[in-house]
Amino acid sequence: MCGIVGYIGKDQAVGILMEGLKRLEYRGYDSAGVAVLRGGEIDVVKARGKLDCLRRKLESTPLSGSVGIGHTRWATHGEPSDENSHPHLSQSGEVAVVHNGIIENYAPLREKLTAKGYRFQSETDTEVFAHLLEETLKTERDILGAVRATVRQLEGAYALGVLCTRFPDRILAARKDSPLIIGLGEGCNYIASDIPAVLPYTRRVYLLEEGEMAQVFADHVEIYDMEGEPVHKEVFEVTWSVDAAERGGYAHFMLKEIYDQGRAMRDTIRPRIKDGRIDLSEANLTDEMLRGVRRVVITACGTASYAGQVGRVLIEKLCRVPVEIDVASEFRYRDPVLDPEDLFVVVSQSGETADTLAALRLAHARGCKVLAITNVVGSTIAREADSVLYTWAGPEIAVASTKAYTTQVLMLTMIALHMALCKGTLEPARYDELLKELQRLPDKAEEILSDVTPVQRYAARFFSQEDMFFIGRGLDSALCMEASLKLKEISYIHSEAMAAGELKHGTIALIEPGRLVVALCTQGSTIEKLRSNIREVLTRGAVVLTIGYEDSDAEKELTEYRLTIPRTDDLLAPALAVIPAQLFAYYCAIQRGYDPDKPRNLAKSVTVE
Repeated sequence: MCGIVGYIGKDQAVGILMEGLKRLEYRGYDSAGVAVLRGGEIDVVKARGKLDCLRRKLESTPLSGSVGIGHTRWATHGEPSDENSHPHLSQSGEVAVVHNGIIENYAPLREKLTAKGYRFQSETDTEVFAHLLEETLKTERDILGAVRATVRQLEGAYALGVLCTRFPDRILAARKDSPLIIGLGEGCNYIASDIPAVLPYTRRVYLLEEGEMAQVFADHVEIYDMEGEPVHKEVFEVTWSVDAAERGGYAHFMLKEIYDQGRAMRDTIRPRIKDGRIDLSEANLTDEMLRGVRRVVITACGTASYAGQVGRVLIEKLCRVPVEIDVASEFRYRDPVLDPEDLFVVVSQSGETADTLAALRLAHARGCKVLAITNVVGSTIAREADSVLYTWAGPEIAVASTKAYTTQVLMLTMIALHMALCKGTLEPARYDELLKELQRLPDKAEEILSDVTPVQRYAARFFSQEDMFFIGRGLDSALCMEASLKLKEISYIHSEAMAAGELKHGTIALIEPGRLVVALCTQGSTIEKLRSNIREVLTRGAVVLTIGYEDSDAEKELTEYRLTIPRTDDLLAPALAVIPAQLFAYYCAIQRGYDPDKPRNLAKSVTVE
C-alpha cells in the first residue's frame, strides 16, 4: 500500500512522477502529492483524492525542476486530507520526505521535537522524520550520515525518499520492512516502491535490501549498509513487459487477470513437470527432505491464506502428515510451537506482505527452514526465504487477487503430489492420474471463460442483495472463504462463508425469504450431506445458486440457478470452481456501479502490520 516514485535527471520531473504514480495506483491510496527541487527551494503540491485531483492542482500550480519525489498515500495516521498527504516538509522547508510504512515511536519523537519548537502541519507519523532530519542536519554536515543517524531513531517500518536543498544533486533512499527499488536510466535514475513505476523508462533495477540506504545521482548510484559501508549490488533485469501491466483491451485489470488464468496455470505447471514427474528441485526440495517431513506449517494473509486452506486439505489427504495453517497477523502473537524439522511455508502474492514477512522471520529465529510461494521475483519474502517457488502468474494489478489465488493453489497441489510420491502415501497409478488431470486444468479454465453469459445473468438478478452466504464441504468449504472474500471486497455486499454443516449451529437464524445462498458442489464424497444443507435453507425461503460440474444431476432437482465447470478430479476442483465465483463478484460490482480494480479502503500490497 502507498506508492513512492522519485526521479533525478535532465527532464522535467513532474510528468515522470505522475506517470509512475499512475502505475502504482493498484496499491491503493486516498491522496497524492509531488515535491520538486528548483533554485534552492522545494515546491510541493498535494491533494486528497485520486491522481486526477492532483493533476488539476498541478495545472493551476505548475512545478518546474528535474529532481523530484512523489507519493500516493493510504491513510494510517490521520484522515485523508491535503495536510496529511505526502510529501512532508521540514519546518524550514529544506527537507522533503515521502514514506511507506509506520513509524511506531512517532509519538515520543513528536513530543521531543515539539519541545524543541517544531510545529507540525499534519497528524502523520511521516512528518516526524522530516523535522527530525532537519534537527540532525544542525550538527551533521553529511546528508548520508544525517539520514543514517535519523533512521536509527525510528522504530517500525519504512521506505523513504528524501530531498534536501543543501544537496540538490541527489535523492536519498532508505528501507526497512517496506520495499524500495532503484531504476537505472541513461543520464537519469529513479526510485520507486515497485517495478511497474519505472518500467516505461528502464528494465535495470537495484533491489534494496533490509537496512540499506542509497544516494541516487543523475549519473550514478551509491548504496551503503547501516554502518556506512559501501554495498556492491547486482543489477536485476526485469523480464516482463510494459504491456503485461496494461489492460489489453479489457474493461478492467481484474477481468483481464481472470481471463489470464489459463495462461498463468500453464506457466506455473509446465516448467515443474519433467519426464512425467513433478520436479521441485528449483526450491531444493529433495526427496530425502520431503520424506522426513513430519508436519507442515503454512502461514499467509487474506486470499493467500485461503489458498493455504486448500493446500492443507490436499497435503493431509495425500501425504498423511498434519498441516497447521494460521493467518500471519496472529501467528507470532500466540507464541507458536515450531520444530526445525517442520516444513514452514509462507504464501504471498507480492512477497512484501508485512505480517507474512514477520512470520517468516520468527520461523527463522526458531531454526526453521522456510519455503516461500510468491509471484514477485526479487521480493523481500523471496530473498529472505531459504527456498522459493514462483507462481509465474505475471503482474497482478487489480487489488482483488484472482490468478494469484489459482496459481498458489496449483503450487500447493504440486507440493502435495510430489511429497506424497516421495513418502509413498500415494499409489503411482493414482499419482499419474492426478498429474494428467492437473495438466488439463488450463484448457478447462479457458473453457469456463469461453461463455460467461450465465454468470452475467445471475449477477444481474442478485446484485441488489445486501447479504449472501457461501457454503460447501471439504475442499468446497475451503474454497467458500475465497469466493466470499471476492464478493465483499469489490461489490461491498456483506457475505459469510462457512462449512455447510455449521449452518444449523446458529447462522441459519439469518436465512430469510429471498436470501441468496451460494453452494459449492464439487466434492462427491460429501454431496449428499450438502444436498441436505441446501434443502435446509430452501425450506426457509432462501434462493440457492450452485457451482458444480456440468455433467452432475445432484443439484438440478433442487435449484434452477446453476453455474457449471468441466468435470475434473474432485481434489483439483478448487482451481476451476473459483473462476465462476470470481466472475460473479466482478459482475456484481459492475452492476452496482463500482470499480473492481480499486475497492475502497483496500491496498494491493499490505506492507504495514
